[in-house]
Amino acid sequence: MVISDIADGLTRGVEGVGARISGALFEPVIRLGVTGLSRAGKTVFITSLVANLMDRGRMPGLLAARDGRVDAAFLQPQPNDTLPRFEYETHLGALTGPEPHWPESTRSVSELRLSLRVRPSGLLSGLSGPRTVHLDIVDYPGEWLLDLGLLEKSYASWSEETLRRLETRPIGTDYMTILGATDLTAPLDEPVAQNLARTFTQYLHAARIKGFSDCTPGRFLLPGDLEGSPVLTFAPLPSQGASPRKSLVKEMERRFEAYKARVVRPFFRDHFARIDRQIVLVDVLGAIHRGPAAVEDLRRAMGDIFEAFRPGQNTFLSRLLRGRRVDRILFAATKADHLHHNQHGRLSDIMSTLLTDARRRADFAGAQTQALTLAALRATTEEVRTHKGETLDCVRGVLLDKAGGRGKTAAFYPGELPEDPIRLLQPATSGAPAWLDGEYQSMRFAPSVLSLKPGEGPPHIRLDRAAQFLIGDRL
Repeated sequence: MVISDIADGLTRGVEGVGARISGALFEPVIRLGVTGLSRAGKTVFITSLVANLMDRGRMPGLLAARDGRVDAAFLQPQPNDTLPRFEYETHLGALTGPEPHWPESTRSVSELRLSLRVRPSGLLSGLSGPRTVHLDIVDYPGEWLLDLGLLEKSYASWSEETLRRLETRPIGTDYMTILGATDLTAPLDEPVAQNLARTFTQYLHAARIKGFSDCTPGRFLLPGDLEGSPVLTFAPLPSQGASPRKSLVKEMERRFEAYKARVVRPFFRDHFARIDRQIVLVDVLGAIHRGPAAVEDLRRAMGDIFEAFRPGQNTFLSRLLRGRRVDRILFAATKADHLHHNQHGRLSDIMSTLLTDARRRADFAGAQTQALTLAALRATTEEVRTHKGETLDCVRGVLLDKAGGRGKTAAFYPGELPEDPIRLLQPATSGAPAWLDGEYQSMRFAPSVLSLKPGEGPPHIRLDRAAQFLIGDRL
């Protein structure tokens, strides 16, 4: 343990005690972390959640709203002056305007404070007046969360795991070709290092487009003001045993360690360590559409993410989180509106099965976990069609065209998810190249034109149940 780790632990402990005292005596604060893997709908989730907490007509599953105990909800300045504000009004305008479109994804950490004035229930209802509960929503990229696993890995072990994946994927051919022509023990040549890092980054972008989730380091995909810096100029190299001090492989190892120390650790210290509740959004349907390899990759990523909430003993993160820990974690399969409601239960079962091993570990650590299927903004309607004498449960919506604009309206039948999730998981874990008994289709829908009544937020599927699990007990 180094001095900085001791200081981090003491700081977190003091902050945890201070937050509990402040919450008990004054106005409680719930810090909700919202993250998601690629294309899971994180921005839409936050926007719709806030809109539906401000106008609660569609939130019967949130008990405080159903019972009429939430007198008001309003936005306030966020407590952290150094973080960008989540652009709620801009995103809501994109979703509810006359030509609705999906908002731009956020590419860094942002924050928004929503305050709710809530009347107590039960025996306390006649003894005290309304109190204010602050909900601080912290939005951050899921790719950054996956970086946590790097803290417990050496450069050699990370390289070995990463290269093993690259060797089996056609999109990794360019990098493996350049790697094979490089003398790894030669003295560092910066253009060579930059070329390796650039080609590896191109692989990561291609892997994300293909639906793979194991795209670390996350800042290679979302570099921000670090783009081009040495801390992002490294790549996986095979082990060379003992190598000269100033060789390429030694410099890559040094930069990998610098990335962990100067990028990953500060993120978890400054943002992650302050979160009370967490939701992780997952595009399970997208992974199923892409095939068994993408589903297996997603299953492994879910395990890695759970490790972020279950720090081991004598690790940096366990010291960092001393006195404070995420106590509720919701994993939500998004885009439920892409399926008829008859299949929602099957999608939830698939999500739960993907998380089986990882959930056991988190439950053992004392965190409450739940898997749920939802759509933060419903973009389709349901209908039943007959095709070749067979009844099909379909969804209808406005399709996105190739440019991302609004296309034609169409009914869509995505295929029947299996009743037994093992029929998906077994081919995935065994490395099958394709599904054996069917194809599962996926479409991209544009948001529908909305006509909202007073007091109603945007239409959704089970957003109220997600809110009840995440914050209901604190209201």
